[in-house]
Amino acid sequence: MGKDLTAEERETLRKMLPNLPEPKDDEFVHIPPTMDDLEASKMHPKLKETIRRGYDLFMNTQQLRGKNVFNNMNCVSCHMGEGRRPFAGQIWPAAVFLPNYRPKNDHVNTLEERIAGCFSYSMNGKPPEYGSDDMVALAAYHQWQAKGVPMYPGVKVYGRGYPKLKDPKQKPDFARGKDLYMKNCAACHGEDGAGLVQNGKVQFPALWGDNSFNWGAGAARIFTMAAFIKYNMPLGQAPSLTDQEAWDIGQFVSSQERPQDPRYTGDVKETRAKYEETFHKHSLYGTEVNGKLLGDHSNTGGKDFLKPDVLRPRDFSGKAAQ
Repeated sequence: MGKDLTAEERETLRKMLPNLPEPKDDEFVHIPPTMDDLEASKMHPKLKETIRRGYDLFMNTQQLRGKNVFNNMNCVSCHMGEGRRPFAGQIWPAAVFLPNYRPKNDHVNTLEERIAGCFSYSMNGKPPEYGSDDMVALAAYHQWQAKGVPMYPGVKVYGRGYPKLKDPKQKPDFARGKDLYMKNCAACHGEDGAGLVQNGKVQFPALWGDNSFNWGAGAARIFTMAAFIKYNMPLGQAPSLTDQEAWDIGQFVSSQERPQDPRYTGDVKETRAKYEETFHKHSLYGTEVNGKLLGDHSNTGGKDFLKPDVLRPRDFSGKAAQ
């Protein structure tokens, strides 16, 4: 717990999180192991090999481009600092809080299914098959990050996900957000939001357009984008933006077009209504911005399909088998 942290542990966190909030006494704090810790461990060489492969896929998911990934995203694009960094989508909680109920798809999700969701939405792609070598390796890396944490800890976790910002004092504004984006973000992500690719390697991910995450991704929600920006951007300078500035940039980025939500029914307003309560009430999908209805298209980006087969309902009641 926060109140029990040693001076050395606090210093480790400060190095991971310059200028970010200190843990509160009643928050559970976990400092995930590093890859050096893995090499120094007494784990079986084959398990180390599996975790190493998961790390490699996590850091360079583009090696699956055209097979499982159809945009310019890597896992680490959203889950920064090797997935270890609090306030940046650290991945270890997924290994100890799952299986668990998820409102987004209205059923209990496993760890592999949660990873599959990232491929389907954030990478606008097709997940590796459940139980495949690549999926097992990615799951193993998540579980290695959670080493020593009890299952279902039942406490508030320090820096979990992208902690939601307080409601802005002013309504988030497109024009203010555009100005702030050009001043703070365009140098890396481009004025057109296309990011930067050099010699075939993604340096900075696309924030909108065909090579970005689709309308079903968590980052398409304004509050998620704003929180990510506040705690992690500009890169190496966060947190330097005010909450209001983060909300405004989030509004601007979230107002841009991107590939279609894989759950698209063929009608954007119908799709928004179907998933509004569980997801799209926090996005601008299916709403009019600057005279344009966002998401009113059949563009799937760099892939030739809409919905991967893995996105399906589950039933643990036993009734489906009857």
